[in-house]
Amino acid sequence: MNELERFRNDKDEFFRVGNQSPLTPDQQRAFHGLNYYPENPDLRLELVLDRYAKPDEVVLATSTGDEREYIQVGQVRFDVDGQEAVLQVFEDDYGFFLPFADTTAPDETYGAGRYLEPHEIRSNILYVDFNLAYNPYCAYNERWSCPLPPSANRLKVRIEAGEKKFHD
Repeated sequence: MNELERFRNDKDEFFRVGNQSPLTPDQQRAFHGLNYYPENPDLRLELVLDRYAKPDEVVLATSTGDEREYIQVGQVRFDVDGQEAVLQVFEDDYGFFLPFADTTAPDETYGAGRYLEPHEIRSNILYVDFNLAYNPYCAYNERWSCPLPPSANRLKVRIEAGEKKFHD
């Protein structure tokens, strides 16, 4: 079992029995595991963070109509199947935050988008592994309030990596 498979198995176990699982008790009893794309090494990237000279405080709307504040620190650029993609990178007290939606949504992935939490591996170089892309907790039930990706992070490419949608 490789590292990604172990991560996915651990996440499934947490969802199935964890006290902090985003699933309701009924969902936990019926849970048989999350759905994922096969591992895609081409979407495991080291990307230059093009930092903004003056990062902006921004407010992202949430799935429940609330708002959350972030610092928009810069952007990353990368290619997917020969097409350029650009994503805005945010930061909060917990680190970097990369909410995005792509053209796999809503048919294959959660329609409101998925999340990544890249980390800086060298000065202004982020490790972005789309195999770790995950659904926000609001994808599992409506009791959660989740930031929505801004329009700038709605990609016109398919990101066939990471978690697929939980249910229809």
